[in-house]
Amino acid sequence: MKVLVSGQRPDGEKFKFWTQTESVSGHGGMMIATEALEEGQQVELMNDNNYKKARARVVSVRRTRDGQTHAAFEFVTGEDNFWSMTFPAAGARPLRRWVPRAAESGR
Repeated sequence: MKVLVSGQRPDGEKFKFWTQTESVSGHGGMMIATEALEEGQQVELMNDNNYKKARARVVSVRRTRDGQTHAAFEFVTGEDNFWSMTFPAAGARPLRRWVPRAAESGR
């Protein structure tokens, strides 16, 4: 999902950039960081799809083999259902579908 990330650097300089998320959950997500972010830093996110805003805290910053920087974040405050998606309850088992075996139907 496309998000606008804004915040303030330790030196007081403000920043704002558009980026994409790699994964999302009801508690936060992971984004491609095109600007320098630090663990513990607070940012404001705006979802480009529904224009909802939320404050988030960066919980980890990792560089990938292809040179991208991924930043994982958790929501601190913000709109309910920031992503406009429904997520399974914590601890829920994955849905499994039973599919009959085609090979046995010809016997």
